[in-house]
Parts: sequence; structure tokens; C-alpha cells
Amino acid sequence: MRQRLLHGLAAALCAAAVLVPSAPPARAAAPHTPGCDPLAAAECLLPFPNDWYTRPDPGTDTGRRVAFGTTDLPRATTGGAIDPTAWNRSDGFSPGSTLIAQVPGIDPVATGAAPLTDIGRSLAPDAPVVLLDTGTGERWPYWAELDANATDPARRALLIHPARNFRDGHHYAVALRRPKDSAGHTIPAAAPFAAVAGKPLPPGHPLHARQRQLRPALAALRGAGVRSEGLYLAWDFTVASTRSLTGDLLALRDDAFRRLGDRAPDVDITDVTDLTAEQDPRIAREVTGRIRVPGYLDRPGGPPGSVLHRGRDGTPRRLPRNTQIATFRCEIPRAAFRTPSRPSLYGHGLLGRRSEVGAGNVRAMAAEGDFTFCATDWIGMAEEDIPVVLGALADPNLFPAVPERTEQGMLNALFLARALIHPRGLTADAAFRDDTGRPLLDVRHGVAYDGNSQGGILGGALLAVSPDIRRGVLGVTGMNYGLLLNRSADFAPFQQVLDQSYPDRLRQQIVLQLFQMVWDRGETDGYANHLTDHHQVLMHIAYGDHQVANAAADVEARTIGARLLTPALAPGRSPDTVPYWGIRPLARGQLPHRGSAMTVWDSGTPSPPTTNTAPTEPEYGHDPHSDPRNSSAARQQKVTFLTTGRVINVCGNTPCTAVPTS
Repeated sequence: MRQRLLHGLAAALCAAAVLVPSAPPARAAAPHTPGCDPLAAAECLLPFPNDWYTRPDPGTDTGRRVAFGTTDLPRATTGGAIDPTAWNRSDGFSPGSTLIAQVPGIDPVATGAAPLTDIGRSLAPDAPVVLLDTGTGERWPYWAELDANATDPARRALLIHPARNFRDGHHYAVALRRPKDSAGHTIPAAAPFAAVAGKPLPPGHPLHARQRQLRPALAALRGAGVRSEGLYLAWDFTVASTRSLTGDLLALRDDAFRRLGDRAPDVDITDVTDLTAEQDPRIAREVTGRIRVPGYLDRPGGPPGSVLHRGRDGTPRRLPRNTQIATFRCEIPRAAFRTPSRPSLYGHGLLGRRSEVGAGNVRAMAAEGDFTFCATDWIGMAEEDIPVVLGALADPNLFPAVPERTEQGMLNALFLARALIHPRGLTADAAFRDDTGRPLLDVRHGVAYDGNSQGGILGGALLAVSPDIRRGVLGVTGMNYGLLLNRSADFAPFQQVLDQSYPDRLRQQIVLQLFQMVWDRGETDGYANHLTDHHQVLMHIAYGDHQVANAAADVEARTIGARLLTPALAPGRSPDTVPYWGIRPLARGQLPHRGSAMTVWDSGTPSPPTTNTAPTEPEYGHDPHSDPRNSSAARQQKVTFLTTGRVINVCGNTPCTAVPTS
């Protein structure tokens, strides 16, 4: 699939300028536009995220609202001002946001900052970087690194990644203290921060307002033992509330299912193909069809580039008589003609399409577990959206179309799930019955979910909001594209576009985190804090994955409370001081386990980079991204989990291994 994607991108790079709709004119900025934070003169929006760019709003759950002005957001080299409307709907910043600062000359090793390989060090009493939940007083774990992609040392970002997502709606203070250069010399604070952190400034002083705004955060840090002496920089930020992060998708879901009531979704079967055993010994029938879903995008039919249609209050609204036609494909195993099969959705990979449900590993699992797998294109992040994704990297005004059309794609999948289990849905159609009229679907136990790669990254959000899915497998997964992209070999062709529109790498890091603020509404990162409140999740991870970084999977596991099957790796295999720090171990003697879990599959690939760079062949060996799904043992564990809710041991007393596949 990866090669097909890369070939498609080459053509799309040429076509993007023609196919991507032009950006809408910028609307008026929010009335509160304080301008760039005077604490960091090098680049507007630094440090990031930052409550300097919010305003009080008693109508939100956090009491604040993001208030970017059109001059605050970094322009692309070929674009105009960015309309901040999509960002200013938020009442805080991303729960997975990477913190960005610029500390000229800093050496993280000499400073003693916690690296990816020693996250536990971030909570040491004398840690040079402190993240503090000001409401609970809890220190937050992280790892810090310099942007390894930067080409200009004077413009190199210091990146501070939360090791588990910040809590929705909470407020955090950040302190950088006693940073050192490579010679071990302490780097002094810049004059603006030294003034703000010092004695009270008179009302007429240019930094008086900034000092007043920062005072509560400095007080909270002092209360946690972080004195102002030795501080290089401090700031604070508010994390978006759960309602702000998930409200759009829940509004779509609730309105659409209210309209549906107790009826089955409207489905047309377009083709039924019966396969002989010689054609495929596992799959007996392929069925394709179309499902009609209420459309909430701003253009009839919701083509690529559409965004959500909103009412005056900003809530998504359906355009009158707007219908989204979602095409789907189902694979019915031969086993279903003996015992009715369990219905399951399948989530396809990066910018792919529903035809991936016909892949060999999916057919094998269908046969082994007696599952009927159905898939629809995950619009917003499907093959037809490639030009829009490329266009958004060139002009961020186009970016909201990516997550907002993805939300409509999730609604399409939710309707397909309902059609699979409704007694008057697909099971009532002759395509899903045998020659005697006996149903081929067992609709008594709800719908399962299995997705790989992008299907795992987006699948967590789908699970979190689904009324019909209770358990799901997220294969070779992670979350938070703002963290993933630099670490993914798949991003290389997209990087070419980003380099043209934002040649400065410091500014690129800001843009990626701005994207994540909006992307949260359409991927697992914005839903992770509550994903396992009512759902069970099994994560399958390929150690050393070239496409979905293991670091992002670990953050997800910590956030959702997944247990780690141990031993996860052979002794000495991990470069970490404490492998899988912060993820509770689940010994083989504690299995079967009823709950959420993570299994690591090792194909012998070298350990991934410890920097924010992608592992590539041949330096990092074979890409194991497809290996877990092609392992019969991995599929056995998935089948048992999806059918019984139990995580079982399929690897004996040794780490789980998967045979490398080409």
C-alpha cells in the first residue's frame, strides 16, 4: 500500500494546485489580540502553547478561549493571512501538544533534560524542565529534545513532549531553569523574562500586563518548590475541555442518530460476487453497496475540501437535504455459511480506500475468527483527499477540511456499523443470507473494530463515540500527528511541500502544533483521555515501526491506561533506562486479562531513532509495519479479544515475535 501511496502522491503534487479549492477570505480576528508574547521575541507564538493567546470567556468549560489574531499565525511563503476562526473555537490547547521554546545554545545533555530514553528523570526534584498541573499540584512526565531536523542552529526548537496526554480542561505551568550550553555554562534569561519574573513593574511599563498575567503561574511553581531564582523562562497554558475537543463529532452523531431513530440506515447493495474455493478458500462472498448518511459538510455531497456547515452558534448543522453517499465493501467468510459471522468494521491505512478490506491478512482473520469485515472510505483521510492534504501544507487556511471531513467519515462508519447489526439492516438483505435464507451475520453481540496504521490512529476516536462498538483492535497504532509526522517515513513526500511553504524549521514546528489543535477533533489524540471509559482497546505495536512511531504508541498506552504484556522485549533490546516507563506491566500469569492492553511484536528490526526523525531503510533495516497483522498468533489474540473481551497469551513465556514480511 505504501508504494501505491507514494506513486499517487507524485501525481497529486502536480494536481494539487488545480484540485484544491482556493482559501476563503480571512475573517475578522477575535477582539482580544494582544500580539506576540513579549517573553520570546524570536518568533511569534513562542513559547507554545501559551495562555497569552487566550482570553477570558465565561461561556466555555475552561473559562478561556483561544484568541489568535490574523497577524499571530505564521504565513506560508506563498499564502496570505491565516483565518484563525477554526482555532479560536477551542477553549484551550491540544492535550497532546508538544511544548515549543527557543533557547539559543542549549545543550539538553549538559542541561540534564530528560530524554526519550529516560522519561522518569523528568520528575526528579531538580529537573531543569518542570511541567506542573496547577490545579492538582501534580508534576507531569515528558521528554525533551532539540529538533533534529533544524538546519540553522540559531533557529532550532526545544521540543518538550508530554509522556502522556495532559488532562482535558486542566491548567499547566512550565518552567525552564538553569539551561546549559555545551561547555556547561548556564544560559542567562533574556531581559524581558528577567524583568517579568523580578520586582513588580509599574502600570505604565511595557511588560506590566505580561507580569500580571504570569503571576499566578509563577506562584504555583513556587508552591511546588520551583523558585524564581535560576528560571530561564516560565509560562502557562490551558488544555481544551472534553466538550471543546469532541463536541463537533458528538453533535454530528447525536443529530444523525436522532434523525435515524429506530430505523435501519438506508442502504443499496450494488454488487454481490460469490467466489469459488479455488478463487479464495477463505472468503465466500464479496458485497459492495452504498449507505446514505446525513451530510454535515458545507457543500452538497461533501466533496474533498469541504468543511463542516455551522449554525450561528458555531455548532455543526446539516444543510437542508444534504446527504453523504458512503460506498462500502464487505468480505463474508466461508465460515459464515456454517455459523453466522460476527460483523466488524475495518479501518484502512494512510490516505487509502475501502478496498484494503480485501487484503490477505484481513481475509485470513475473517476466516480464522468467522468475521464479516466491512469498510468504507475514511473520507477526509482517504485517497481522494490527497490533493487537499497537500494543499493544506501549502496553505493552512485549507487545513480544517482535513479533520472536519474526517468527522463526516467517522459518521459514515458509525452508520455502517448500525446497518450491520440492525435487524432490518444488512442482515435482512439477500446478499447477507445463504441460499436457504439463513442470516450470515450474528447481530446479537454488537460490532467489532479492527484497523491498522491510520485505521488505528483514527480508530480510537471512532471507538470513543460509537454507540454500537465496545471493543476494538488498534493495529500498528499511535496518536497525535503533531508528534508522529517528523518520526514517520511516510511523511517524506509531504515534507517537500512543507519545506516550500515554511522553509524555516522552527516555524514548521509551530505549524505542526497548530494543525494538531484542529486535528484533535478528528483523531484519537482528542479522545484518548476518555477512550477506555466505556470501551476496551487492544493495541498491537511493531517494534521499530518505520511509519507509526513507537513513542506515539507509548504515549497513547499511558494515556488510556493500557496494560503492557510482559516480557515485551528481550533483555537489552530497548535503549531505555526503564523500558516502557509509566505503562503498567501485565505478566503472563495475569492472563487472560479483561481490560485494555498493548502487545509489542518484534521482527528483529533495529530500535527506532531516539530523535524526532524517521527510521528509514536500509539504515534501520526492514520496516516491520505490516508484520503483526500477518502473524497468525497476533490474529489469534485479536480474534479472542474481539469475541470474548479477554486478552490472552499467544507467545508463551517469551516476547512476542513476528516474521518479517515483504
